[in-house]
Amino acid sequence: MVKIAPSLLSADFTRLDREIESIKSCDLLHFDVMDGVFVPNISFGLPVLRAVRGVTALPLDVHLMITRPIRFVERFCELGADIVTFHVEADEPENIRGALLKIRALGKKAGLSVKPATPVSAVEPYADLLDNILIMAVEPGFGGQSFMTAALDKISAASALVSRLGTGCDVEVDGGVNRETARLCREAGATVLVAGSDVFRAPDRRAEIEFLRGQL
Repeated sequence: MVKIAPSLLSADFTRLDREIESIKSCDLLHFDVMDGVFVPNISFGLPVLRAVRGVTALPLDVHLMITRPIRFVERFCELGADIVTFHVEADEPENIRGALLKIRALGKKAGLSVKPATPVSAVEPYADLLDNILIMAVEPGFGGQSFMTAALDKISAASALVSRLGTGCDVEVDGGVNRETARLCREAGATVLVAGSDVFRAPDRRAEIEFLRGQL
């Protein structure tokens, strides 16, 4: 069954503990970190991650949209991340491999993400170190964007790569996920769906999570 990871970027930050409680039927919490350099926006970072870790036992799925993530992956792991995914476009190959090795050495899951213009083949050199391939269905940096249907081919390509290599890693999709696009993503081979505004704006968040899973 597909896993659902609501994005905390769409939550009400003034009542974050209650917001997290309202989506406790999900599988993961998606935590977007933006530095204003790699993407044209700034979100939250280490202090907020520490606070979130203190109010939930749900796995924390940290998505780093930052330059040279090798500088910070250890700190995110130490403060509560269970999965740390960063962008293959964010650094040189040597540092990308080094960051993945650091994450795994700390007993956490490691992932790589690709922007809409980046082919899935860009992550293949690191496949032996990956627990997660994150396909961006929007340009990273802002919530509430519309799903790019070209992402469906990339989801299929990532799923085929995982099957061919036998790595068993997840294929995650982030951006524009709603009831209709969730179905398309599941059919294309996605195993994890990130949904922000669709979940947090729903009158019944638990039911919305089940719809996204394809259970209703």
